Amino acid sequence: MSGRVGAIVLAAGSSRRMGGGDKLLADLSGKPVLRWSLEAFEDCADIDDVVVVTSSANRADVAGICRGLGKVRALTLGGRERQDSVRAGLNVLRHSAIVAVHDGARPLITADAVADCIARIRDGHSGVIAGGPVADTIKVVDASEAISSTPDRASLRAAATPQVFTADILRTAHDAARRDGVIATDDAALVERLGQRVIVQDIGAPNPKITTPSDLLIAEALLGSRVELRTGIGIDTHRLVDGRRLVLGGVEIAHDQGLAGHSDADVLTHAIIDALLGAAGLGDIGAVFGTNDPAWAGASSLDMLRVVLEQLQSRGARPQSVDATVIAERPRLRTHIDAIRACLAEALELDRSRVNVAATTAEGMGALGRAEGITVHALATLTLRLPAGR
Repeated sequence: MSGRVGAIVLAAGSSRRMGGGDKLLADLSGKPVLRWSLEAFEDCADIDDVVVVTSSANRADVAGICRGLGKVRALTLGGRERQDSVRAGLNVLRHSAIVAVHDGARPLITADAVADCIARIRDGHSGVIAGGPVADTIKVVDASEAISSTPDRASLRAAATPQVFTADILRTAHDAARRDGVIATDDAALVERLGQRVIVQDIGAPNPKITTPSDLLIAEALLGSRVELRTGIGIDTHRLVDGRRLVLGGVEIAHDQGLAGHSDADVLTHAIIDALLGAAGLGDIGAVFGTNDPAWAGASSLDMLRVVLEQLQSRGARPQSVDATVIAERPRLRTHIDAIRACLAEALELDRSRVNVAATTAEGMGALGRAEGITVHALATLTLRLPAGR
C-alpha cells in the first residue's frame, strides 16, 4: 500500500499515578519522556507527518519539546477519552493513507520497530499492533476475585503501541464507536469490532509504558543509563562594608553593615553555587556570570542559583544535598538559621532535611575575627546521569 504515512502521538493524559507532575515531561536520561517517543518517529524514514495531541495545560511545554523536529506538523488538543484524542489527530492527518497511533508515554519505541509495523500494513494487512508474548500466567476472575479460568498464555499477547492501520479503516472504526457509544482502551479493539483482522507484531524489545515513578527507573535501566554521585566544594569570602544590605541564603538580616559585591553579595548562596558547579565540572560562579556583567548588578543571588540549576538540569544533573558553614564574627546567626535553610531548600527544590547550614566564628583571629568580612565553606552533592542511547 502506498501513500503518506502519518503518526498520532498521544500526550494528553492526566498522569494521575505519577504522584505529581506530568509523566510525559519527566526527565528520562536527560530528555523528557515525550521527546524519546517523538525522536523515534522523526528518525523513521517511513513516517511523513506527525501530529502531537496534548492538553491545554501542557501545550507550551510540549511545543518546546517538539522544537527542532521537522516531521511534527501540528499540535492539537485532546479530549476527555483516548478515543477523542485519536479523532483529533485524525482530523489533522486528512491526507494520510496509513496512520500509526502511539502513546507518548512509551519512550523506548525505536524507529526500526515503527518501520516494521508499517511494513506489515504495506504487505496488505488492515491493522498491526506492537506487542509481545505474556510472561506471567493470567487469571480471569469474577466480581469476588475468585478465579474462573486460566487462559493458555501461549495464545496471549500484551498489546502496546504503535498501532498502525489503513487510515480509512481507522476512521470508520472511530466513527462507528462514536455512533454506538463504545469506549475501548486501544484502537485495535475498535477495528476488531468491524470484523477486520488485526495482527500483533513482536518488536523484540522492551516497550513499557511510563505510568508510575518506578517505571522511570526501569526505563532508565533499560536505556543503559548510569547515574554517578558527585561532590563539589565551594568557598567564598566577601568584605563587610557600610551602606549595603546583608543577605545570606536569600534571607535579609538586620545589621549595620552588608557585604560588598557586584550582585547582592550573598556569600552563602555564592559558595553553594560554586560547590554545585564544581560537582558538575562546570567551572565557577565567575565563569558563568562574570564579575562585571551589568545584567547581574545588584541582582538576587537566588536568581543566579536558579540559572545554575537550569544548567545542571540540561546536563542531567540534580542536587541531592548541601552542607554549608558560615564563618562570621558578627552578626550572630543562630536565630536566622531556620529561615535560611527553608529559603535555600525551596530554591534548590530539596527537602529541608537535605540542606544544612551551620554558623561559627573565627574566635577573634585574623580579618574574619576582626569582623571585616564573612566566609562560607559549602559542600554539595548531586547526581549526574551519563548519556544513554536506545
